[in-house]
Amino acid sequence: MTTNVLWLRRDLRLHDHPALLEAARGAEVLPLFVLDHALLRPSGAARTTFLLRSLRALDDDLRRHGGALVVRHGRPEDVVPEVAREVDASAVHVSADFGPYGQARDARVEAALHVPLVATGSPYAVAPGRVTTKAGGHFQVFGPFYRAWAEHGWRAPADSDPARVAWRTARSDDLPDEPAAAHDLRLPTAGEEAAHTAWDDFRDRLSDYAEDRERPAVEGTSRMSAYLKLGTLHPRTLLADLGHDEGSDTYRRELAWREFYAAVLHARPESARTYLHPQLQAMPYATGRTLETRLQAWARGETGYPIVDAGMRQLLGEGWMHNRVRMIVASFLVKDLHVEWTHGARHFMHHLVDGDLASNQHNWQWVAGCGTDAAPYFRIFNPVTQGRKFDPAGDYVRRWVPELADVAAPKVHEPWTLPEPPAGYPAPIVDHATERAASLAAYDALRGR
Repeated sequence: MTTNVLWLRRDLRLHDHPALLEAARGAEVLPLFVLDHALLRPSGAARTTFLLRSLRALDDDLRRHGGALVVRHGRPEDVVPEVAREVDASAVHVSADFGPYGQARDARVEAALHVPLVATGSPYAVAPGRVTTKAGGHFQVFGPFYRAWAEHGWRAPADSDPARVAWRTARSDDLPDEPAAAHDLRLPTAGEEAAHTAWDDFRDRLSDYAEDRERPAVEGTSRMSAYLKLGTLHPRTLLADLGHDEGSDTYRRELAWREFYAAVLHARPESARTYLHPQLQAMPYATGRTLETRLQAWARGETGYPIVDAGMRQLLGEGWMHNRVRMIVASFLVKDLHVEWTHGARHFMHHLVDGDLASNQHNWQWVAGCGTDAAPYFRIFNPVTQGRKFDPAGDYVRRWVPELADVAAPKVHEPWTLPEPPAGYPAPIVDHATERAASLAAYDALRGR
């Protein structure tokens, strides 16, 4: 029997895995993961730890079926051909990668291989580039993309059964130790089984999703993003379980946003680092000591605005932040503190356990007004109003900002109005009304050029 290498990347599962099905056709399968330090370097403790735990969980699953995960350290263009030669592989099978780094990396590996590199499936229900406008271009607005995406549809989950695979093993390197900084993080349980358990739990709450997803104090979101990031569960699996009730329809749109941003990044790979709409590059942003002071206060959750500080402290404590709060803290950094969005995007990518380049960069650009569905730059979130609307009882703020534990709503969202401000909690770093006016003036000046 011949051997095929299954090079795993963002598909750390054994079920619903089209590339595994292809690799197993008439061949033994050697499952390989390459610890690529070009990807590990920018990852913070949360994402690195969750990856390592997901790899260990995958190895446990493989061992139950007579296999074992082969881990090698190094550059993929060196490691993958080396492993393929060691086992005299007939082919290397992968799930397609549509990100800018992934595509360049795969091209280097393919050039170095002496056997075919076969791509089957992807981390998306609909591969980026598959859904296009009538003119054949890429969609720049979500609404038309969503309609075309939903009309296009997607395949049913693939019937990959690890018990029917003939597994092959080879020498494996040890996984590194988890970063010490991760020891105090509250991370989700890793692995394919945990992903399905989390999904089953959320499905019991799906009927309330349309309303509860905006409330950070309740478990109203699915928290599937970290599992989707590493492919321990495929979005096709989730879509197959959705009906046509309000909760399902809302959740389907949220999955489509992930696919929309992946498609935009595939069409415009430079937007991972630069402005999708560069005219806003001329906005005046903080520099020097002002930039450093404001960015540090925001990153530590010490801005004096409770909903902002709660979100930033949740990020440090869980490697995750509620989606509504992500928008609030991003707006505050860019439009109240006048810090360029690229700084915030970099901070998020470092700390988020679900850090996804396409979703992260394009959500930040949306908030900054320079991205897709270009939100008018004058859409500026008021942190007090947002806190009162989406955390009316103040439970989320009090959970993450203990200095305000004894402050009742609605004062918990503007503690500086109390007769005695809470001890240990900073005064607001800026005045929202003043900075909002400054942002609007800068935007108007830019439009007048």
